Amino acid sequence: MHSTFLNPPFLIAILLSLSIHEWAHGWAAYKLGDPTAAYAGRLTLNPLAHLDLMGALMFLIVGFGWAKPVPINPYFFRNPKRDTAIVSIAGPVSNFLLGTVSFFGLALLLKHQASSSPFDLLTTGAGAGVWERVLSQILGSAVFINFGLMAFNLLPIAPLDGSKVLHLFIPARYEDTYEEFLRRGPIILLILILVEAFLNIPLLSVWVLGIMEFIMLGLNLIAGPIL
Repeated sequence: MHSTFLNPPFLIAILLSLSIHEWAHGWAAYKLGDPTAAYAGRLTLNPLAHLDLMGALMFLIVGFGWAKPVPINPYFFRNPKRDTAIVSIAGPVSNFLLGTVSFFGLALLLKHQASSSPFDLLTTGAGAGVWERVLSQILGSAVFINFGLMAFNLLPIAPLDGSKVLHLFIPARYEDTYEEFLRRGPIILLILILVEAFLNIPLLSVWVLGIMEFIMLGLNLIAGPIL
């Protein structure tokens, strides 16, 4: 287990990131007419309402994981297939926005561009005073977590958000086939996680870190002329 994953700044960042991700799902569903998340007490940034034990442990062990899914009821939606995809993409979008804000905050704090290596962000600790060092560690962890959470959830495997977004583009004649794939999704995802954790074959990491590095490369290109 990476010792940095147990540091208070990392834990603060992960609780905030997971809470915003799940709140965004619930907020999008509410705006589209589904009050289920609100009735379940999930339209909140309180981490205790969103915490999933296994997902949190995966974050601490391998650096990516998940929170407790927000309940939605597609029968409230005017266009269930489309609106379910919108609700699903709301979580990753919220992480992209929070990760981007954290990236530029870190770059401004350190007076230079943030590293293009996601793992380097976890060892960030520059600054003249204690509070600056703590803030830089929180921001660095927030960049790592949010882009990692976004990338992981965009995997097109149920129950992750990417599977519901992809569903929007599946032609009607393939609906039954795709539904069968969705039912097998949790088993497929579990196998991938076990292979990653115990056989050290980075099937998930290649996807997650590849997307993270691509985003950070783009942000560095934007930040260079500005900062």
